[in-house]
Amino acid sequence: MEVVDVFDTVQRIRNNVHHVIVGKEEVVDLLLVALFTGGHVLLEDVPGTGKTLIAKTLAKSIQATFRRVQFTPDLLPSDLSGIHFYNQKQGEFEFRRGPVFTNILLADELNRATPRTQSSLLEAMEERQVSLDGETYPLAAPFMVIATQNPIENQGTYPLPEAQLDRFMLRIRMGYPNHEEGLRILKRFQSENPFLQISPAVEAKEVVEAAISLSQIRVSEDVLDYLLQVVEATRNHPDVVLGISPRGSQALLRASQAYAMLQQRDYVIPEDIKGLADPVLSHRLIVRQRSISDRDDGGRVLAEIVNGVPVPTEDVV
Repeated sequence: MEVVDVFDTVQRIRNNVHHVIVGKEEVVDLLLVALFTGGHVLLEDVPGTGKTLIAKTLAKSIQATFRRVQFTPDLLPSDLSGIHFYNQKQGEFEFRRGPVFTNILLADELNRATPRTQSSLLEAMEERQVSLDGETYPLAAPFMVIATQNPIENQGTYPLPEAQLDRFMLRIRMGYPNHEEGLRILKRFQSENPFLQISPAVEAKEVVEAAISLSQIRVSEDVLDYLLQVVEATRNHPDVVLGISPRGSQALLRASQAYAMLQQRDYVIPEDIKGLADPVLSHRLIVRQRSISDRDDGGRVLAEIVNGVPVPTEDVV
């Protein structure tokens, strides 16, 4: 698929999602960035801000299979991957696939499950496969995990370890709607649920084809050097205990290419790097807390770093 054709695919998905979702243009674009790059998303915000609805709408818009799993302390790894059970009629063991065998998996309140269950997702997220009893089962493409967690409520939760956080390409905060958006939401949902009225805008295979087109998005030497300077600055900042790894720098590069594609460009500019630095990198940083009440040290430190790195001024096209 040519890049020009991808623009049309992107716009059809956007329009379809916005038949249901009011506002949140940047959130939708970030979800599309993850979708086209094969990345995963950590959605953070308080209950009732539309996290589940936006995930379901995205899945329906691309005619993809969707499964939702409510993570609880008693959830087992086999509840995600599936089990081998003995079929008495056939006289042999059969594999019953779990909810991870889908295109878009909504892991609701991921941090309420035990570390053992959380870590059972790692292979699926990284390798796009599930290994069970000596057998390996590939996952369908596209495959995307959208995990949610409430950043305020900590009672009865298990903090996500760094290895788990590093598997998420983006951390996105939904945020409350403004007054005008809140009014539009009330009017839109006053008589019926618009989610029930939408139809798929594209097929899942078009998403896979569009993802292949990312290789056509050009990144100049100056922009690559700028990206690397930002990443290296995180490793030398006095408030950072653990900086960005090579996996994080690669995630920022792929996300920047996808974001450029969403903006109908076939090249990356420094503003793409700056705009994506927080959602791609902040959750990967381990920083020294300045105060107990400061819950967003990663974002604060990263903003200092990005503002301190000189932006290339030459032609990046």
